[in-house]
Amino acid sequence: MKETRFFYVPDAAHATELPDDEAQHALRVLRLHEGDEIMLMDGKGNFYEAVICQPSGHHCRYSLMQQLAQPRQWQGYLHLAIAPTKMMERMEWLFEKATEVGVDEFSLLNCQFSERRVVKEQRLEKIVISAMKQSRKAWLPRVNGMTDFRRFIESHAHGHRYIAHCYDEVPRVNLFAELCKLSVSDDALVLIGPEGDFSIAEVQAAVDAGFVSVDLGKSRLRTETAGLSAVMMMQLAKMKREG
Repeated sequence: MKETRFFYVPDAAHATELPDDEAQHALRVLRLHEGDEIMLMDGKGNFYEAVICQPSGHHCRYSLMQQLAQPRQWQGYLHLAIAPTKMMERMEWLFEKATEVGVDEFSLLNCQFSERRVVKEQRLEKIVISAMKQSRKAWLPRVNGMTDFRRFIESHAHGHRYIAHCYDEVPRVNLFAELCKLSVSDDALVLIGPEGDFSIAEVQAAVDAGFVSVDLGKSRLRTETAGLSAVMMMQLAKMKREG
C-alpha cells in the first residue's frame, strides 16, 4: 500500500500550488509525479485530498478532490507558557513532543533566572509544523515569541491559569487534580519556569494576579519534562469522551 504524503499549506482551500519548501520536498526528495495523490493540511482543522497536476521546476500545482474536517481530540484551549532552557535542543524536543500530544499555543517567558533570553522562533515553528505532519494532526499550535514574565501575567488576567514551581513556602495543589475539576470545555494556561525555577517573587506576583499555585507531582522535573507533563495532564483532563 502506497504511503500517504502530507504537506502543510496554510491556505490550502484557495491556493493552487504547494509552498516553495513543500514543493521542493515533494518533487526533489519524494520524487512525486503528475497524478500522484497527496494530503494537505491547513493547520486550522482541515485535511484536503489532492492530486498533483502540474509539477515543474520549483513549482508543484495541485487539484483538490475532497475536504475532510478533523475535529480536535480535546476540548478547551490548551496553552503552555515556558521559559526556554539554555540548551535549545531540549526546547525543540519539547515543542515536537507537545505538538504530537496536542496543544493549542506555546509562549516563551523571559524570567528572572532565565539562562536563555533569545530564541529563533522560525526554527521552533518549523519543528512544530513537522510534528503536526508526523502526528497526522490538522491543527497547528501557535508559537509566540519571548515575553517578559510580568508583562505576560498582566496580559493574561482571565481564565483558568496555573503556575508550577518547587517552593514549599508557597502552598501548592496538584495540577492534574485541579484540571479535573474544570468543565471539559474550559481553557487552561500553565506556566513552567526556567532551570532555576521562577523566583519566589515571580510566583507571588502570579498568585496575586489570580494564577493557582500548583505542583506536577512528587518528582523534581527538568524544565522540558515539566512542560511535557503539563501538556499531558491538560490532554488527559480535556480529552473528548465518547458517548
